[in-house]
Amino acid sequence: MANSSKNQIRQRIHTRIRRRVRGTTERPRLAVFRSVKHIYAQLIDDTQGQTIAAAGSLEKSAGNGGNVAGAKAIGKLVAERAQEKGIKSVVFDRGGYHYHGRVKALAEAAREAGLQF
Repeated sequence: MANSSKNQIRQRIHTRIRRRVRGTTERPRLAVFRSVKHIYAQLIDDTQGQTIAAAGSLEKSAGNGGNVAGAKAIGKLVAERAQEKGIKSVVFDRGGYHYHGRVKALAEAAREAGLQF
């Protein structure tokens, strides 16, 4: 364990989370990935293996993903895209990250924009 990198530890935690969290057509999984400079969110239907909607900070309209304000913008954007597809309820997959900072900001912004989880 001492030789494990941060990403290997995160991957192990993510695998543990994914045993319980499954997305369906009616209630897809809101998966979050963050890097140092960017943050991404996807709505995934695990039964069909399809991405329903996605948003990321690499989009021109999204802004900077390396800070809390950028994460809030992505949360709002993915919620709007979900509602366009008729999705109101999701399960949240924090991707092995702590529910803190940018991950928390994205989740709260998605809730404020109308998604339920």
